[in-house]
Amino acid sequence: MKFAYKFSNLLGTVYRHGNLNFTPDGNSLISPVGNRITVFDLKNNKSETLPLATQYNVTCVGLSPDGNLAILVDEEGAALLVSLISKSVIHQFHFQKPVHSVCFSPNGKKFVVTKENVALMYHAPGKKREFNAFVLDTTYYGAYDETTCIDWTDDSKCFAVGSKDMSTWVFGAERWANLIYYALGGHKDAIVACFFEGNSLDLYTVSRDGALCVWQCDTELDGLKVRPPKDQTEDEAELAEGLDEELMEEQKGKEVHGKASTHKKKEKGKKVKYSCAAKYFFNKEGDFNTLTAAAYHKKIHLLVTGFVSGIFHLHELPEFNLIHSLSISDQRIASISINSTGDWIAFGCAGLGQLLVWEWQSESYVLKQQGHFNSMVSLAYSPDGQYLVTGGDDGKVKVWNTSSGFCFVTFTEHTSSISAVTFTTSGYVILSASLDGTVRAFDLHRYRNFRTFTSPRPTQFSCLAVDSSGEIVSAGSQDSFEVFVWSVQSGRLLDVLAGHEGPISSLCFNPVKCVLASASWDKTVRLWDMLDSWRTKETLALNSDVLAVAFRPDGNELAVASLDGQITFWDHENAVQTGSIVGRHDLQMGRKELDKITAKQSAKGKSFTTLCYSADGQCILAGGQSKFVCIYHVKEQMLIKKFEISCNLSLDAMEEYLDRRKMTEFGSMALIDEGTGDDDNVAIPLPGVKRGDMSSRSFKPEIRVTSLRFSPTGRSWAATTTEGLLIYSLDSSLVFDPYDLEIDITPSSIRKVLVQKEYTKAIVMSFRLNEKKLIQEVLETVPYNEIEVISSVLPEVYIEKMLEFLASSFETSRHLEFYLIWTQKLLMLHGCKLKTRSEKLLPTIQFLQKSIQRHFEDVSKLCDWNCYNMKYIMAISQQRGVKRTAEVSENEDLEDSNNDSVMEELPALP
Repeated sequence: MKFAYKFSNLLGTVYRHGNLNFTPDGNSLISPVGNRITVFDLKNNKSETLPLATQYNVTCVGLSPDGNLAILVDEEGAALLVSLISKSVIHQFHFQKPVHSVCFSPNGKKFVVTKENVALMYHAPGKKREFNAFVLDTTYYGAYDETTCIDWTDDSKCFAVGSKDMSTWVFGAERWANLIYYALGGHKDAIVACFFEGNSLDLYTVSRDGALCVWQCDTELDGLKVRPPKDQTEDEAELAEGLDEELMEEQKGKEVHGKASTHKKKEKGKKVKYSCAAKYFFNKEGDFNTLTAAAYHKKIHLLVTGFVSGIFHLHELPEFNLIHSLSISDQRIASISINSTGDWIAFGCAGLGQLLVWEWQSESYVLKQQGHFNSMVSLAYSPDGQYLVTGGDDGKVKVWNTSSGFCFVTFTEHTSSISAVTFTTSGYVILSASLDGTVRAFDLHRYRNFRTFTSPRPTQFSCLAVDSSGEIVSAGSQDSFEVFVWSVQSGRLLDVLAGHEGPISSLCFNPVKCVLASASWDKTVRLWDMLDSWRTKETLALNSDVLAVAFRPDGNELAVASLDGQITFWDHENAVQTGSIVGRHDLQMGRKELDKITAKQSAKGKSFTTLCYSADGQCILAGGQSKFVCIYHVKEQMLIKKFEISCNLSLDAMEEYLDRRKMTEFGSMALIDEGTGDDDNVAIPLPGVKRGDMSSRSFKPEIRVTSLRFSPTGRSWAATTTEGLLIYSLDSSLVFDPYDLEIDITPSSIRKVLVQKEYTKAIVMSFRLNEKKLIQEVLETVPYNEIEVISSVLPEVYIEKMLEFLASSFETSRHLEFYLIWTQKLLMLHGCKLKTRSEKLLPTIQFLQKSIQRHFEDVSKLCDWNCYNMKYIMAISQQRGVKRTAEVSENEDLEDSNNDSVMEELPALP
């Protein structure tokens, strides 16, 4: 089995902190998620988290005008220059201080960074041949407090910087004679945003107290004069400019009159001046509402402002006409962005982890996504691997599409934290257990809670399992130490399994037999025979509290994780232990900021809390309160690979040793409680605390892995962590992995065989070379009427490889019918042979089923839509036909009546 799993996507978290950016075409949205960024393709309905990360949470993102480059800056001021085309890091740089905003000039030649009370202008990378990607051009001073925002003029000649000292500064990006800098006041609170009007030096400034100032400039952009060099006086510069103009006029054959008049000199010496044309207030009713974010579209003159209460306003400038005033939620709007066409507006709420894209003209949502408010606890794959379900501490059950990365349904019926979720074998029913004392069944056809299972006495359910038929569901209690069994069809409680002497920590049904394994803190694993009066079949005794159990996919082996850090393997039929793995040292714990002991000592008390077998049953995934996920080979009982889930130092327990720079003579700086805390930490207000009160507390989230699941297709695995729902998948396109390769098998020799129409030989050779593009070329050259003959003579060794290739091709290729014919012929001709190796081939078959099922759903939707359209067109044409016949009959009646009247008027013939 391959272990080249790489980070593929991040689900469950759509926005954390920082500014949102639309790509230049306006079809994609870039959102910072922790220490990564996610690109939401709104046109194709897909999301992708880039496989790169900063050391701390991303605070600001600067996007180049062409959309090819992005600058990511984290909390500590470390910057990454990223290529959005190759999705790789080009350059690293450190600004040494926290950065507030980054903004590229419209021509893409410069970019400005604001930190502390200065603005730094750099040469943009890629525009000049320079050794260093970040070359400092100019440093601008002026503000007396931290700078907050940047905006450029359309021709990149000037930029404005807002500050917390209630002033806005206009700086020249080049050496202008009549504009070096200009300071604008007029506000009574910190500046949130400043915007230039299109092709003008006119400016809008918005402050935190909800005030908008309109500033008019007496100079046009063309009126900015170039500053002369230091060794040249202004009179000489004017004379040189006048001579140049005279020469130009003479060349054109026109008369030249004297230009050097005193009036002209005065005009040239005039400096740029601003005047406040108007001042508007958003809080006209008198209720104070802090303004937190703003965005402006220069072409359609649309101003969007967001407030701390979740309300946002749309105004038309400069008249300040209110278009809309709506509310997203009761949480603070952290960031706003408008796309290039001005149709879509993106809102980010850090408190809820919410991301919205709103089409303001039609008043409809383009995107409405929200992660779990608190940490995710459990996850499960659907049988075909197409969907993922997650349960969180916020009591919500969310279903995610693995191909698009979007959540398409959220169930909110639970009133307390979710402890476990799972799919039934049909794939259309989700079961969830919660601490509110209920187990609920959700229907994915109608999106409703159709069954609720409860216990005779209220109890908190800590784990859940459903049998392979989908008829029996069981849940374990953590306070009554019992296992409850229900029927899914009737909803009746069938039995209560008692015998454990501690809280039930994990349940698992045997995939083949109707046997239930229950793990408990009483240091035992009990096996219950569901078909024989619910009696205990066997009791497995361990040396420590049991935290997790998992059956192998073939049902012949049981893995058990205990509190002493061991994973033990059992032959449950004979109650014999077959092996064990000591994984405590592989967890490699980190030291928390407030820990009194070292990480090495802390790791002695840690263990694996979640287990999962791989799709073929050869390996096992294990994770716990650590940033590492371990893959062990079961037979060899050895560690194969460790995956580092996160490198985000903004989370707790990430570093092995304490940072001495954060230590004072009184202890760690983390002990100092700063009241409401920073935006990075999670705020926990005390009961009865009002907004902004110093009594609220905050904490630093700790890195941990709460649940692990392998995809039934065997191509990926997922983990619920503090960061979100991480998916790791096989990227086979970058791996050269030949099979039984010989020296004479080359691309040229394969193409020669293909020209000779020896298709079977060419297919075998291409699979031995194992290059995906070459295999695709060979298969698509085969005539469709010869597929059956070639499939019948294809060696049995290559059938599995062929099916796996077809399954992966369905995801990208447009030749749907052609590959379906290949699949049908292979399964029809070799089905009997494949049955003997069904266990090993199961992941491949499920991968194939997932790909075909996805196409089936898409095509069936399209066909239904076309059927409805055809019916509508037929109905409209029939209506028109009836109208036409009615009109024709009316016209014929009129003609007949006219003919009759004419006959009456004619005189009778003699």
